[in-house]
Amino acid sequence: MKENENVNNQDDALKDTVNPDIEPNQERPQAETNEVPIEETKETPNDTVSDKKSKRFRIRHAQEKALEEEKAKFAELNDKHLRLQAEFDNFRKRTAKEKLDLTATASESVIKDILPVFDDFERALQNMEKNGNEADLQGVTLIFNKLKDTLKKKGLEEIEAMGVDFNTDEHEALTMIPAPEEDKKGKVLDVIQKGYKLNGKVIRFARVVVGN
Repeated sequence: MKENENVNNQDDALKDTVNPDIEPNQERPQAETNEVPIEETKETPNDTVSDKKSKRFRIRHAQEKALEEEKAKFAELNDKHLRLQAEFDNFRKRTAKEKLDLTATASESVIKDILPVFDDFERALQNMEKNGNEADLQGVTLIFNKLKDTLKKKGLEEIEAMGVDFNTDEHEALTMIPAPEEDKKGKVLDVIQKGYKLNGKVIRFARVVVGN
């Protein structure tokens, strides 16, 4: 009898632990959780090829952009170089011309100072020729021609004036008189003082009388 009571008591204890709402052979529900199931993604062959193409495109685009920037920098530097070279060439030509002009007119001030003496020399020869002193005239004429040739070698030349058209670039009109003939109007009728050029540059204007 005691053994049967013990068995009955164990069965009652088991019944207390079992949920009466759950039918026999029914699975117990799992405990609810807040975890979201992670869905695994797998790369497909098509996705890999697309990524590679996109990467190659980005690399090529970056290379082309870098190449364009380098070309622009090269063009800018080349332009600066050409401008600098042109400026230097112009400076070299200008400096060479200035040196040439300086060499050609270096003796300008000295020759300008000699011209009054040159004028006196000519007047002395004219007076000696009038007086008829032939011996002295020949000697002085020889000296004068020697001086004249020396100055000519230095680039001195006389400005043509007598009988030519009046030219303000070479002539200085001291006075104007009625022209004796119609074709003498605007022409030089007399030369008061000779004019001279030094290597093509006027260093003294010819002082003249012009027909009106």
